Amino acid sequence: MTFREAGKTEASSGHKKLLFVVTEDWYFWSHRLPIARAASQAGWQVHVATRLADHRPRMEEEGFHVHAIDFHRSGLNPFRDIGTLISLVLLFSRLRPDLIHNIAAKPVLYGTMAAWLCRIPAVVNTMAGMGFLFSNENLKTHAARFLFMRALLMLGRQRGRNLILQNVDDRQMFLDAGLSDKHVSLIRGSGVDLEQYPASDEPDDTPVAICVSRLLRDKGIYELVEAARLLKQRGIALRIRLVGSSDLNPSSIPEATLSEWSAEGAVEIAGHSDRIADEYGRAHIAVLPSYREGLPKSLLEAAASGRPIVATDVPGCREICLENETGILVPARESVELAYALERLALDKKLRQRLGRQARSLVEAQFSEEVIVAQTLELYRSMESSA
Repeated sequence: MTFREAGKTEASSGHKKLLFVVTEDWYFWSHRLPIARAASQAGWQVHVATRLADHRPRMEEEGFHVHAIDFHRSGLNPFRDIGTLISLVLLFSRLRPDLIHNIAAKPVLYGTMAAWLCRIPAVVNTMAGMGFLFSNENLKTHAARFLFMRALLMLGRQRGRNLILQNVDDRQMFLDAGLSDKHVSLIRGSGVDLEQYPASDEPDDTPVAICVSRLLRDKGIYELVEAARLLKQRGIALRIRLVGSSDLNPSSIPEATLSEWSAEGAVEIAGHSDRIADEYGRAHIAVLPSYREGLPKSLLEAAASGRPIVATDVPGCREICLENETGILVPARESVELAYALERLALDKKLRQRLGRQARSLVEAQFSEEVIVAQTLELYRSMESSA
């Protein structure tokens, strides 16, 4: 039986089928739900292929069709991941989607391979950030990055393929590597709900700098802890609060280390939170000293909340942290400059308020959920018409 013949069991019901391929159900829910809802309202039959944990009932309540795919997120091992590729081929051949939207490195690589094998006419790939594969320079990671780029460039040059990058640096990197303009789009982030993240006055108490992030080395957490120690030694009244948890990632910070930091008292280890808007409402400064980003949703949410930003001068962060306009940029992997930037904002309320107001205005103009959803749906329409 051919792939096309196998797909006859799920023939089209009259709706165009859009399939999201994502590693984790929580990521789809937190980052892609508005786009999926808008696509459904626009007439698409929305399917989601992901590793399932807690969100299947919610997705099905939205009217989405959910398919379990076992992604292994830690590392890029084609021998271990062959089962994932086979599962995607079987799903694509049965479902016959009109458009596939792969999100993040493994779905992009294996989803695009499977789409080629199944002759799916239109594929949108989103690199939501270059992550561990592009921020580390050991020999193994360098080899994996080389192979990933070669495969993506070969698959990405086909007709009906488009790669979404979230910042101008990443877009230029892929153009320089050999992709053409017609295969690359710039859509900056996944958008932020301006009603869910309203601008608010900062609290009238000891300043709090909040880092909302997965607790990974690549997010600059070690440098932030060292900066907190320096500020404590200088007697600066600033609480530094880490909101997030570890992850299945080679650069995850061990629980023992987090416990040591908590006992030391230089930073507050808050753990995971589902109430990020409330966290920003209780904070004065947002900080993310990451080594590299796509476009960090946490900083978009901070800016929408009217909070000034301290971030590293790296791809992704500098899209939203504009020097002396919405925040302060510091060199990556540098604790001393990070500490000075945090001290400057901790001691200058007027500067915090000015940068925070301008951050909110920037999000309203360029990064709102409505703006990003409209750009994505327009790309879907253009892909559909050109496939």
